[in-house]
Amino acid sequence: MPMKSPTIKFMVTVLTYAVFSYLGGMVLPWWGFVPVIFLLSAIINQKNLISFLAGFLSIFSLWILLTLIIDTANGHILSERTAMILPFNGSTWLLILVTGLIGGTLGGMAAMSGSLLRSHKKNPDNYYQRR
Repeated sequence: MPMKSPTIKFMVTVLTYAVFSYLGGMVLPWWGFVPVIFLLSAIINQKNLISFLAGFLSIFSLWILLTLIIDTANGHILSERTAMILPFNGSTWLLILVTGLIGGTLGGMAAMSGSLLRSHKKNPDNYYQRR
């Protein structure tokens, strides 16, 4: 039974990417979410831009959440020292935001790559035309 609302499909996709990435992160290295999202987006039929946004949003929010949990648990000690080493002037919030942006970009690119692979498999001659 296909979903009727594209918004609900998008939200379910974001949640699916986040859950499977989190579970994959328990057994895979830190970059293990990339093949997980790539495979999921090759299975889930979405347009390329929507797929990128779903991948970006899922990993961005997952990494922000996990970073905040870890940062709070150790009393902000590690993030403060890391922010002092990097050019963030000691801003732990900026460090957390940049962390989320890096992860979100990787997740979005993995999702869009999987979507492009699916497009290519459906129509190998004309997959660049899909938007």
